[in-house]
Amino acid sequence: MRIDTLRLQDFRNYTEQSVAFAPDVNVVVGGNAQGKTNLLEAIVYLSRGKSVRARADRELIRFGAAEARLSGALFSRGRDFTVEARIIAGRRRVLTVNQVGVKRAAELADVLGTVFFCPEDLFLIRDGAAARRRFMDQSLSQLRPRYAAALAEYNRLYEHKTRILRDSEEHPSLLDTLPEFNTRMALAGAVLIHYRARYCARLEYYAAAAHRECSGGREALSLRYETVKTVLDPFAGQNVLFEQLMAHQQAHAAAELASRLCLSGPHKDDILVEIGGENARQFSSQGQTRTAALAFKLAERDIYQEITGRSPVLLLDDVLSELDPRRQEFVLNRITGGQVFITCCEEDRLGSLLAGKVLHVEQGQVS
Repeated sequence: MRIDTLRLQDFRNYTEQSVAFAPDVNVVVGGNAQGKTNLLEAIVYLSRGKSVRARADRELIRFGAAEARLSGALFSRGRDFTVEARIIAGRRRVLTVNQVGVKRAAELADVLGTVFFCPEDLFLIRDGAAARRRFMDQSLSQLRPRYAAALAEYNRLYEHKTRILRDSEEHPSLLDTLPEFNTRMALAGAVLIHYRARYCARLEYYAAAAHRECSGGREALSLRYETVKTVLDPFAGQNVLFEQLMAHQQAHAAAELASRLCLSGPHKDDILVEIGGENARQFSSQGQTRTAALAFKLAERDIYQEITGRSPVLLLDDVLSELDPRRQEFVLNRITGGQVFITCCEEDRLGSLLAGKVLHVEQGQVS
């Protein structure tokens, strides 16, 4: 799996740009705010149909332009693909694969899989539960179309239920619709828990091995998936999970009405991370939590390879500059095989990586 060429038009700070990539290592060099991260963001967009940085698609359109266009020539599953995205101000974006419209962004991941790693991810362990849920959601949405559909459905239902609870004091009749929303949320939530529990089991397997290797065998990493308390076994059948989610909703019904907030469901799930038997978020050092975050991201790549049999494109956005030499070496030793993109500000710091293709970025121009 690889991206051979990328064409950008009015995307971020790129007016018009076409660039060809090497099938192995691509080193993207340039100063701050020149467009290095924008280049990687465009590749991720073609694999997921959304930005890893922007809250809304309109932020991706170059200032003063009416629309942005992205086009990538890809090789995947033994054949060539062309994936295109057209982002139009004030209108719904258009995604196509080989000129055929794509209804769901998750379909893009079947053509191009990506693992994106940026300095903010080094705080994955120290951040709140939302960061680790987002990590699971992004990873699973690429791997399991059913998960992506259930997640989108759950998020829609959650927003609707939240509005119902918020507005129920002025419009009491809205509460008549709550039973239907609760049932549909429990059905979608059971799908999320089903996949998250299994993903966390594989994540622990691969991340623990990576963490052990990086720490020289001195530290043991363990993970535990945490969801609502009525779910006694997240590996149970989805019908059992549904009934247990419904029981949790019923137990919190009065509190939800009083607070006018949605308090029940897997939108509060988390991954408990322990290093040496201690809660990593509370007790581990910065170096330990960074090693655990590295292990998470490398495990994400391993899981993708296990499930699909293909290597996702790995994008490292200025991560190496945030790591000490030992962790830099660990990462570089683990990224062989498959296509890799690495951004940096100083070319001479990358040593042997310069055996790959070097792309210089300056003011939205690549040479």
